[in-house]
Order: sequence, then C-alpha cells, then structure tokens
Amino acid sequence: MRSWIANNASPLIKASSKAVTKRTEVWGGSGESSAHTSYYVTFEFEDGGRLELQVRDQDFGLIVEGDRGELLYQGTRFKSFDRVKQTEQLNF
Repeated sequence: MRSWIANNASPLIKASSKAVTKRTEVWGGSGESSAHTSYYVTFEFEDGGRLELQVRDQDFGLIVEGDRGELLYQGTRFKSFDRVKQTEQLNF
C-alpha cells in the first residue's frame, strides 16, 4: 500500500535508456496452488544510473537486452518503453 501511494505521488518521468538485463522470478506452485512468474527489466540511463522495474509479461517479451529507447515510469511503476529503431548501414 505504501509503494502504491508513493508511486501515485511521483511524477511521470520519460528518459532515454537502454535495456541492459532481463530476469524472471517464479514463486508459488506447491501443493494445489499454481506457480506465478514476475518479469523484470533493468534499464540504464545516459548518466550510467540503473533502475530495475517489474514489467508486464507482454512487455517483457517485446524488450530485448540492448534495446535503446524512451522509458516512461512513475516511481517504481513501469509505464512503457518505446524502442528507437537502429538504422543499419550495409557495406558492399
């Protein structure tokens, strides 16, 4: 409850970043309860600072380590990540 209130009081921040690591955490699943998976991505900012955020499973599948883009977050709450397309130059 405390983090929910803090996140709501935090400003929306949009920052250029790079997805540097991804991880999952599986919990539960004993007896008759089913297992649950949480998904996390660590983003690195231009100043070298890092922030790990829990993301939705559909976002986790679309983000690739090394992707660069615009991260939108509020406190510890992930909002979106808009990937910037890298243009490739072909050398012939």
